[in-house]
Amino acid sequence: MPTDTGKQHEMQRALNSLISTLLDSQKGFADIGEHLKDDTLKRYFLAESLKRASFRGDLEEILHQNGVHDIKESGTTAGTLHRVWGDLKAKLGGGDHTLLETAEQGEDDAKKAYADALNQDLPLPVRQLIADQQAHVLTSHDYVKSHRDTLISK
Repeated sequence: MPTDTGKQHEMQRALNSLISTLLDSQKGFADIGEHLKDDTLKRYFLAESLKRASFRGDLEEILHQNGVHDIKESGTTAGTLHRVWGDLKAKLGGGDHTLLETAEQGEDDAKKAYADALNQDLPLPVRQLIADQQAHVLTSHDYVKSHRDTLISK
């Protein structure tokens, strides 16, 4: 059975991992949103970028409340490579469908990060917040996938 200190470290690791993933998705949504041609999708992506920043702030607040004040503000290497690849596709004229494919891949990473976090032994209020955020991420994933599929059929 983990000690209180062990549980605290487990929570910190889970939240730091999610914060890095959210930073990746915040930047990814903003980058892709700037390249999308469809105005509705562009607005959605830019709003979703802000939502991910809000989620990140909520998780950082929990860390602050638990005495962690030095929070690393960097995304993952995989996220950075994913954004560079997405930018390259946009510059090569990949179009909205290609950009939505890239976004869906990023959302797959976010889904996995949330599932991994919820597999940890977390205090109930933290678990509930993460579950609520996860529900939004799943809905966002489905939205992106649905619009990507719609563009295939056009």
